[in-house]
Amino acid sequence: MFKVKKVVCALLMGCFVLASCQEKKQAKEASVYKTLRVERTSQTVKAFYSATMKGKEIVEIRPQVSGLITKILTAEGQKVHKGQTLFIIDQVPFQAALNTAEASLKAAKAAEATAQLTYDSKKLLRDQQVVSDFELQTAQQALLSAQAQVAQAQAGVTNARNSLSYTTVKSPVSGVAGMIPYHVGALVSSNIAEPLISVCDDSEMWVYFSLSEREVTDLSMQYGTLEAFMQGMPDVSLLLSNGKEYGEKGRVDAVSGIVDASTGAVSLRAVFPNRDHLLRNGGTGTVVLSTIREGVIVIPQTATFELQNKVFVYRVIDGKTKQTEIAIAPLDDGTSYIVESGLNEGDVIIAEGAGLLREGTEVGSPLPAPPLGECHNPASMPLKSTPPRGSGEGADYDS
Repeated sequence: MFKVKKVVCALLMGCFVLASCQEKKQAKEASVYKTLRVERTSQTVKAFYSATMKGKEIVEIRPQVSGLITKILTAEGQKVHKGQTLFIIDQVPFQAALNTAEASLKAAKAAEATAQLTYDSKKLLRDQQVVSDFELQTAQQALLSAQAQVAQAQAGVTNARNSLSYTTVKSPVSGVAGMIPYHVGALVSSNIAEPLISVCDDSEMWVYFSLSEREVTDLSMQYGTLEAFMQGMPDVSLLLSNGKEYGEKGRVDAVSGIVDASTGAVSLRAVFPNRDHLLRNGGTGTVVLSTIREGVIVIPQTATFELQNKVFVYRVIDGKTKQTEIAIAPLDDGTSYIVESGLNEGDVIIAEGAGLLREGTEVGSPLPAPPLGECHNPASMPLKSTPPRGSGEGADYDS
């Protein structure tokens, strides 16, 4: 009986020792974190911004006179040239009005000629003192009235000719035609709700996107002035709606001077050539801003955490964590940061799970962090790592 109790006690003591070792091992494993030794390198930062496209020039073509459409001389989506005739509105009433105006002009000119003869005759008779000054002045006033009638008739001819010309609707720009909401025989006027057609000059495409006020301010301060920022900014790329990159590079040529009060964003415009007419007015895409930085410190975003709008990392000093504030560049690629200040080359920092640590946490034996190129999906990596069996704490346990 005594021997049985002795065996049971031995087993219980063994279980307690084993549990104690396991707790000790887990505590030690929990203090092992991936670290990163800071070095200077070259980095290309790509930032992505949603964008909308507009043609260089978009013209809504509306009739300037009322009438029935008699001909449509273009097709929807067809390329058109400046000055090309697109529509013809019934010309008969306007041709008749022009003929009437021209006839009125001829009558006015005949009346002017008669008044001129009368004035010349009265002047000659006045020189011979046959007629009085009153008759001469009356003849002169009649001539002036006839001349005014001629001028009025000429204006009428001009108006009638212009109205007739407006029946031939031409494109004011070169580009691509939009949809046509009207058909032959439709009655149109200058106040119609929809234009006859819209023509978009898409030889160049204006791509609009937005940066936050802070980003624009930081970039302006980095380049010195807003003008230097636009001149010094490298060419931008464009990702199309299908995810493929557009073959031409664009340039930023305009920055809005107004901050949108509702969004806090500043609009920018990039111009892209559109020789193959692949880009269309109203389309969407993504503008890619690429910035190349030489000799900078780059760290993964998983190594940082934010507190009161400030960014911090944990440096490893004498095996313990020390909270350190850093300043980062305004543009980032979504996976890493360029550190402007706060870290020096050779510093060792916690590479993952910084937001879960506290000041003075014992790190234990640090493990190397993966290269930055492998940190594009931080969620797929464990925050803590366990050393291999047969070494370190595992060796103590196995013994």
